[in-house]
Amino acid sequence: MISADIFRAIAMQFPQVKEAPHSEITSFHIKKKIFATLNQKENRATIKLTESDQYAFSAFDKSVIYPVPNKWGKHGWTHINLLKINEEILQDALLTSYCTVAPPKLAAEVMNNLNSLL
Repeated sequence: MISADIFRAIAMQFPQVKEAPHSEITSFHIKKKIFATLNQKENRATIKLTESDQYAFSAFDKSVIYPVPNKWGKHGWTHINLLKINEEILQDALLTSYCTVAPPKLAAEVMNNLNSLL
């Protein structure tokens, strides 16, 4: 199980991320573009992915990561069940979502820094 505090810590580790209210949930955005939301009440996060990334992450286990079941899901918005996901996969999913939404230069910088750590 991933707590709201753990989710927040992972989402906020990327450069220039801001946390803000979004209706009744919390959003995490870069340059005014949302890459993730946190719905604590439903123990669920929602992230923005490309279609191919959404397919790859959903292939893991559709009860853990799955497309939003409406038109938003067709645009890459993907739910994460925080009661079932492990921290390593969440870390990968949030990194992918961040890089999907971030300006290309900033996304490349984050990936380069990550590659230098490996």
